[in-house]
Amino acid sequence: MSIHEVSPEQLARLFHHYHQSLAPECSSHSDQPAWQDVPMQERSRFVSAARLALLELSTIAREQEENQRYYAKPGEAEWGC
Repeated sequence: MSIHEVSPEQLARLFHHYHQSLAPECSSHSDQPAWQDVPMQERSRFVSAARLALLELSTIAREQEENQRYYAKPGEAEWGC
């Protein structure tokens, strides 16, 4: 699956899930609501942050792709001499 196939909503929901899963043992999970119980305003903020993160990741991937396309790997360049 590429970055372009991930929706911001999926990423936000997964991020919330893993954030809860990786919380320190001493903190109780009861004070951290499940995704469906998170207030809509906060969910929207999560989704907006995920959208920006996906946009940045796709931009970085595109720049890396462009750099690889134009430059040969060391030792593989063909010279016109």
